[in-house]
Amino acid sequence: MSARIRVLLVDDHALLRAGFRTILETQPDIAVVGEASTGAEAVTKASALRPDVITMDVQMPDMDGIEATRRLVADPTVRSAIAIVTTFDRDDYLFQALDAGASGFLLKNAGAEDLIAAVRALAAGDGMLAPEVTRRVLARFANPAPSPDVPHASRTRERGESALIEPLTDREADVLALLADARSNAEIARALFIGEATVKTHVSRILQKLGARDRVQAVVLAHRLGLAENPGRPPR
Repeated sequence: MSARIRVLLVDDHALLRAGFRTILETQPDIAVVGEASTGAEAVTKASALRPDVITMDVQMPDMDGIEATRRLVADPTVRSAIAIVTTFDRDDYLFQALDAGASGFLLKNAGAEDLIAAVRALAAGDGMLAPEVTRRVLARFANPAPSPDVPHASRTRERGESALIEPLTDREADVLALLADARSNAEIARALFIGEATVKTHVSRILQKLGARDRVQAVVLAHRLGLAENPGRPPR
């Protein structure tokens, strides 16, 4: 049997953590290795436990989930994928979480199957956004007016990010454009008449060239740099 997905649960409500643990531990490929009730505790425990996936609440004492996510993503010794799981369906939380480096965004009213799917997707490096969230992300990047939801640092940093990109092949550009349209691997394979294994290979190379942690970050970066509209080459 392959190693199980190691999960750290972060939420200041013990009953909610217990519910998440019960849901996840019904799955033979998932193990909850720890819990934290504050952002500061999450940072400490993530460093010690090295989970594959962290489910992160937003509003917590001591340090909120956005700041905890930012610190964990900046720590080169922590390679956990982070899913923000919150009660509040707010654009400021969504875009601040993505800017901080979260790989997923899920609402607490999601079903048990959605939580399990999110953990598996993040562990596989795929990222996970709730469908209604995906639509808002795409709408925001389609109309990229300055907004207080997106920190100023994100907007000013964009000019330097293009220097990190290697040119994409034509096929990689096609795959990236479909990724930016929120297509799954299966949908990309059908659209391009290639196998899903080939799509996964292209996605891996795209992530490497973009310096992105996962598909969600690749899509965000592609839209910031205009690669979703003209994905073959970095902007001049």
